[in-house]
Amino acid sequence: MATVAFHTLGCKVNHYETEAIWQLFKTQGYDRVEFESPADVYVINTCTVTNTGDKKSRQVIRRAIRKNPDAVITVTGCYAQTSPAEIMAIPGVDIVVGTQDRTKMLQYIEQYKQERQPINGVGNIMKNRVYEELDVPAFTDRTRASLKIQEGCNNFCTFCIIPWARGLMRSRDPKEVIRQAQQLVDAGYKEIVLTGIHTGGYGEDMKDYNLAMLLRDMEEQVEGLKRIRISSIEASQITDEVIEVLAKSDKVVRHLHIPIQSGSDTVLKRMRRKYTMEFFADRLDKLRQALPGLAITSDVIVGFPGETEEEFMETFSFIEEQKFSELHVFPYSKRTGTPAARMEDQIDEEVKNERVHRLIALSDQLAKEYASRFEGEVLEVIPEERFKEAPESGLYEGYSDNYLKVVFPASEEMVGKIVKVKVTKAGYPHSEGQFVTVIENSPLKEAVLG
Repeated sequence: MATVAFHTLGCKVNHYETEAIWQLFKTQGYDRVEFESPADVYVINTCTVTNTGDKKSRQVIRRAIRKNPDAVITVTGCYAQTSPAEIMAIPGVDIVVGTQDRTKMLQYIEQYKQERQPINGVGNIMKNRVYEELDVPAFTDRTRASLKIQEGCNNFCTFCIIPWARGLMRSRDPKEVIRQAQQLVDAGYKEIVLTGIHTGGYGEDMKDYNLAMLLRDMEEQVEGLKRIRISSIEASQITDEVIEVLAKSDKVVRHLHIPIQSGSDTVLKRMRRKYTMEFFADRLDKLRQALPGLAITSDVIVGFPGETEEEFMETFSFIEEQKFSELHVFPYSKRTGTPAARMEDQIDEEVKNERVHRLIALSDQLAKEYASRFEGEVLEVIPEERFKEAPESGLYEGYSDNYLKVVFPASEEMVGKIVKVKVTKAGYPHSEGQFVTVIENSPLKEAVLG
């Protein structure tokens, strides 16, 4: 029996797509093995978001070639899309497929076995206007399922290479989204995370359909679905209609990840972001009125070219005032091929690092403050796995609807169910809790999971 091994670099969308590619191999009778084992085919799903992403991708490709020189080495993903020639130049690479036409991978492998000639299957992503359907009926993670609803991005921020790697915005057919969501719920998943390259842009390329409508349709049509989480949404995509759906919904969770990148209007302009801080603040106010207790997490780039101490402090103060509940902080890194990499006034590494540390300290403080609001409250948590720091303790960890990580005594049969937990001691990176009760047990789901 032929074997295949996968290695995924980069974001959640890549991890989702690796699962989809695995489904293609599975239907052809392949067996999946660990990447560290000998395999007949290696698939490396690459990342190109930073120059380091490229470098790491090359290292992993070479590792696979060393492991089994006779294997068919297939490279896919974002780095493959932007730099196919660079990858083809690595001796031992047999097939390169970008971020489209993944369904052709198996026929390329058969072709390669017959002809023994390297195959470059990368086409012009900018010409693609149709969402490529790739099914993922189940995941290795049994508690929450990702559901990809769109591909590509039209924004062209000056620091970002992703439109060139993923192409322009294209949305998945709503009927497919609903069908796939139902399939995931029937497989036992209680929570679905809507994901994509520019997730909140869903529907921008469609006539008379948008994200708000998709959320409403999922809520009404997917039987047994308990939680919908949006992986990331831009401030400009949080329309009044979206806010109205969130306010009425009992399935969309009280947590939004809204990338801010900078809290300074002048930096945002250089980044070519599409909003001002005044607009951002207005959206946050409206959201909080609609969803009391909402957790807002965000991404911030520190040390963007030309960032002055004043501009940095604008960012710092805005985040402090707005009480974000957690930040992902990144020092700006030059991405070859983007306008920002060619800008004057690149910031000194030491200045960048010092600012990063100040923001991380703020994030930790805000995360503790946010968690403390829920001390003594009962939250709904889906236990995911044993508490990593003390696997033998009988403690399990999971996330509440508002994205607090809670650690509490539980048992293996509670994993993947929604349970009520009282927060006894709030903290960060996790809070401690006491199990109260399991909310529901449906026998059907048990049978599917068992």
